This record gives sequence, C-alpha cells and structure tokens, in this order.
Amino acid sequence: MKVVWLSLALCGLSSTAHAAAHGMAPMVEAVDQPVAEGVVTAEKIVAPETGWLVVHRTGAEMKPGPVVGHAPLRKGENLDVAAILTEAVAPGEMLMLMVHSEAGGMQTGIFEYTLGATEDGPIRIDDKLVMTVITAQ
Repeated sequence: MKVVWLSLALCGLSSTAHAAAHGMAPMVEAVDQPVAEGVVTAEKIVAPETGWLVVHRTGAEMKPGPVVGHAPLRKGENLDVAAILTEAVAPGEMLMLMVHSEAGGMQTGIFEYTLGATEDGPIRIDDKLVMTVITAQ
C-alpha cells in the first residue's frame, strides 16, 4: 500500500513539475490592435520575475527602438496587461512588446530604463528576448 501511494505521489509531483516547467515558460501574447485610445494590451504575459511590459517602436529589422509605453508585471502569469502609450503611434507602425526586469535600478517600482541602459533592462532566456511584435491598427 505504501509503495503504491509513493509511486502515485511521485507521478503526481513529476506531472506537476513538468506542467509548471512547460506551462509557465516566459512569453508575451498579443495581437495587432487599434491604438487610437493610447493603450496597447497584451492578452497574456508570463514573467520569470517582477518587472515591466515595455513597448518599443520597431521596424522590419526587428530591433527594439525607443520606448513608447510600459506597465508593471508580477512574477508569473499576467493577464490583460495594458500599457499607456507616452507618444502617438500611427496605424501601421510596428511595436515590440517586451518583458523587462525590475533589477539594477535605483528605485523599486519606478521604470528607469532608457534604450541601451542596464537599469530595468530586457530579460533574456537562452540569450533571446522575451517579446512579441504587433502592428498598430
């Protein structure tokens, strides 16, 4: 009886660990959307640590450009995250929605990143940015 329970318990732990490892991979999920109201929304973000959703301008080269908005993130799953745009964004412009860290800055809870800085900088997983690109409508 103990062996059966232990086997079941270990299988349950293994399945839970497997699901957590695969279901909570850092990611940003968003779709092309209207920005006329001055807001960009990500449907789902999984952040490996407390940090920020940062909205960068980008283009065909897919490199992060100037920051045009940000919103706080908690570690783990974040749903329906809205970032207020700090500059006008025209329909057709490409926006890179990226996960940034809260680390390295002088003040907790204050977004301190500027392009190329280390404060509140981008999070990389296996040397890849955690981001997606959308087109403003």
